[in-house]
Amino acid sequence: MRALRLTDNGPFLDTDYPVPIPGPDEALIRVRLAGICATDLQLLAGYKHGYRGVLGHEFVGEVVEAPGHTEWVGQRVAGELNIGCGHCDLCRRGLGKHCRQRESLGIIGRDGAFADFLTLPIANLHPLPDTLPDEHAVFVEPLAAALQLLEQCHIRPDDRVYVLGDGRLGLLVAQVIARTGCDLTALGRTDAKLAILAERGIATARTDNPRVLTELLAHPADVVVEVTGSPVGFALARRLVRPGGILALKSTFAADLPSFDISSLVVDEITLVGSRCGPFPPAVRLLTEGAVSVQPLIHARYTLDDGVAALGYAGQRGVLKVLVGG
Repeated sequence: MRALRLTDNGPFLDTDYPVPIPGPDEALIRVRLAGICATDLQLLAGYKHGYRGVLGHEFVGEVVEAPGHTEWVGQRVAGELNIGCGHCDLCRRGLGKHCRQRESLGIIGRDGAFADFLTLPIANLHPLPDTLPDEHAVFVEPLAAALQLLEQCHIRPDDRVYVLGDGRLGLLVAQVIARTGCDLTALGRTDAKLAILAERGIATARTDNPRVLTELLAHPADVVVEVTGSPVGFALARRLVRPGGILALKSTFAADLPSFDISSLVVDEITLVGSRCGPFPPAVRLLTEGAVSVQPLIHARYTLDDGVAALGYAGQRGVLKVLVGG
């Protein structure tokens, strides 16, 4: 099969990669469409200490084999990317996505979705309704990650919230948080991206405008969500949150944070929240209902044969979601 592998020499399309064999209670899935996200690009830069293998974890596919679970064969699915050991203390406490021995599709120890086929446990799969097109279904995983914030932070209608970052995930996070009815402003540096949110009635502001930034800093938020995908975003997010407020971090990147005054987090009693993967069922429902707009986020679609070029294009400044399939 074809597989887009990350090697010591960078990404490489292998046209003779072995088809994976599903283990017990696993399914073999034919990948219909996959999406490139910021984590994939950070893996190219060395995130996760030099992962080597097939990239990709956002996907929609069709189950072609499921030994012992034939009812899944033929179903179109999305899949959660983390596979815990199932036996450790964290797994027994329902924290399998934090299992110290976990595999993560296309990130840690398991080949990912930029290939003709992949395998995942049946327990990780979520069936998709026929009315949800592949181009929207591929957003289930990142939308679930955005929804995780609402699982972790109680955002009230009278809260002032800033979402800092107008990239792929930031645009989803802003749409999710807007559903709480809070006083939300999405912050970024690109008019075209912010316009996607403005068209949905979400207030926006450019942080590269000194006058606007001064005004924002004069009115710090109860909750700031940092989703810039850049280490320098943390410093600005920290300045934008009020004492006693919540700073939620969604970015994952290969580089270390620049130095910052950690004592200020103590003095200002800031609640720091790390936020990663989230619930799939509500993400499927919101996409099916059209409650979250994803079509404007799609900037290009490449075949798997052109996967290396797709990664290159996705890494260009200003590019949003790039899809790979076919």
